[in-house]
Amino acid sequence: MRPDEAEEFAAFVRARSAALYRTALLLTGSRDTADDLVQSTLERACRHWPRARRASSPEAYARRILVNLANDRRRVLRRRPEVPLTADRVDLDDPYGRLAQRDQLLRGLQALPVQMRTVLVLRYFDDLPDEGIAELMDVSPSTVRSQASRALAKLRAAVGRPETEEETGRARTH
Repeated sequence: MRPDEAEEFAAFVRARSAALYRTALLLTGSRDTADDLVQSTLERACRHWPRARRASSPEAYARRILVNLANDRRRVLRRRPEVPLTADRVDLDDPYGRLAQRDQLLRGLQALPVQMRTVLVLRYFDDLPDEGIAELMDVSPSTVRSQASRALAKLRAAVGRPETEEETGRARTH
């Protein structure tokens, strides 16, 4: 790698590694695994930096590596037994209640199948459009929408919040 490419890659790492870590953490649910995933992602991005920097978005290039590595990791591991989630109501005015709700949501996210979890993380945490998610995951935009709809329904059930009629109708029209 040329010195100018090395400096450009170092700037990319400084600017985007926190966002990549957040995505990895949401996909895996483990800080240690997220650290490993980001490290592997950056190592691969570095090896292919001349190609990555020519891409329309080096961040999208790195995010695709991250998603692929996370999916590969899940395929290798045996499916863990799902942790049953309680459907207790949480008092949102209580700071501890908000923390409990956040924990319940993150556990529900981890209990989702990997494709559904990936769609939700990329859509709601990385704020990617359906077309961008579809390209990253090598699926159609309609698959992204259906996976998101099903995943949200599962999350609502996991945290004990049924869908309203408005949400049900909205999910069908998208």
